[in-house]
Amino acid sequence: MKKKISDKDKKDWENFLSSKGSLPNKDLELNIKKEISTKKIDLHGYSLEDANKKIEKVIIDSHKIGVKKIIVITGKGLHSDNSKDPYRSKDLGILKNSVPDFIQNNKNLMSLIQDIEVAKIYDGGEGAFYIYLKKKL
Repeated sequence: MKKKISDKDKKDWENFLSSKGSLPNKDLELNIKKEISTKKIDLHGYSLEDANKKIEKVIIDSHKIGVKKIIVITGKGLHSDNSKDPYRSKDLGILKNSVPDFIQNNKNLMSLIQDIEVAKIYDGGEGAFYIYLKKKL
């Protein structure tokens, strides 16, 4: 299946090759759009104070760039060393419960958030949660 290339097509190709312009990479643009629709953060190993600072920064920065959903992985607290502290429950993970409380008690953060819910099992189940952000105005 050989087709003869027209003189016009040859000339257009030569002009393109000699020009300094380039074609936009549409694949790259699609990947960027996909990347910012969902962001994931893993808080394993963070202290409560550091986790709260980190989640606050992530929510604010994500809202600014138009992220729609943040997956926050806190873990279930199964490996937390709570057994030595009589004031902490062995049944409750530190980050699992405290980070959502921190967010919900922060009016500035809640003004950016549409909803918070427990993650699906494939995203961490009870050891993670979703933050759905409001659209940027």
